[in-house]
Amino acid sequence: MTRRHILLIVAAVLVVIGATFALGCGEATTETTAATNTEPIKIGTSLPLTGARSVPGEASKRGYEVWVDMINASGGLLGRPVELVVKDDASDQNICVADYNALISQDKVDLLLGTFSSILILPASAIAEKNNMLFISPTGASPEIYERGFTKVFMSQQALAPDLGKAWAEYIAALPESERPKTAAYPTIDDPFCAPEVDGIEAILSAAGIKTVYKTTYPEGNTDFDSIVNAMKNTNPDLVAHGAQFEDGVAMVRGMLKADFRPKFLFQATAPSQGDQYADAIGLENTEGIVDAMCHSVKAETPGNAEFVKRFHEMFGDDTTLSEDSADAYAAGQVLAAAVTAVGSLDQDALANWLHNNPVETILGTLSWDEAGRPQGSYMIGQWQNGKVEIILPADAATTDKIILGWTPGS
Repeated sequence: MTRRHILLIVAAVLVVIGATFALGCGEATTETTAATNTEPIKIGTSLPLTGARSVPGEASKRGYEVWVDMINASGGLLGRPVELVVKDDASDQNICVADYNALISQDKVDLLLGTFSSILILPASAIAEKNNMLFISPTGASPEIYERGFTKVFMSQQALAPDLGKAWAEYIAALPESERPKTAAYPTIDDPFCAPEVDGIEAILSAAGIKTVYKTTYPEGNTDFDSIVNAMKNTNPDLVAHGAQFEDGVAMVRGMLKADFRPKFLFQATAPSQGDQYADAIGLENTEGIVDAMCHSVKAETPGNAEFVKRFHEMFGDDTTLSEDSADAYAAGQVLAAAVTAVGSLDQDALANWLHNNPVETILGTLSWDEAGRPQGSYMIGQWQNGKVEIILPADAATTDKIILGWTPGS
């Protein structure tokens, strides 16, 4: 072998060693960068901070903010701080769609959290699914949301709308005949969450022989409830189950009081869960006996609930109402954190797959989902008693053994 051949072989070996060394250094650098990445994980959401759903929208924002504060205090996600990017959809579907598109394409968020109300979640979740992004929402109980074949949409509550009032309706249906209402009225806002909730209650009560004497759907934004109240009053129902958001729920009760229409039983969706804001709006003395389906109680002994309640009031003051909408938003953050921690990455497919196959412990209790993202639990039933909300059903979650058989405004 000539000296020239030897030199060529040595040069080739050195090139291979150099390339191998460079590759190894490159891999080490990449791994080190990933391991020490301190850039915030950006999580985007759009909420109805103005418009018809601003009360629960603001409450949801507070819940998200408490979650971000607490998750960052415990080290963030994947060792990185969490940054919340919030937009205002003004309670408008078109703005909501534009907001989520902007969060994904302009703000370049890493993860999404949902908005408030099924009517906004329907289009917003479609944007998330189109962009192959996980979408965990604090509300979204309309069955329609989960009938589109989506794989990345989840709700951080216990059940869908048709089952929200199930425990209460079954309790009423099982009352002795002398105490059971004979007739019922079912007014509801035109909303994909409220209408199914009322329909679910009506189905159970009708099967028990409680006759429907009045049913109507009114448009969102309706401000004059006199005609509805008078029409209900003329049919003289023993029970009213009202599918409402906050503003129309308050307006309906005010209209009933003005018309001196006081059915024996009053169930309302959503509005009574706003706590002091609801009581202030209709008069605390008029809340006695009103019933609502609820997913959270400050008194619940679920893991982490006491810490959540404490931190909420530290951040927003003892005078700020802690509604279940804040708790639902906090729980949405808990679900997201559980998935990210378990998977160990921000891979959207892996996160969704994990949630489809694993339960998550939250301040609302244990949450789990079927293959379409439908929650697989049940709601509690709350009732206003002596100026505050008590859990009355189911018995194992009840904060009182008393159930008031009726609505007694003015008491």
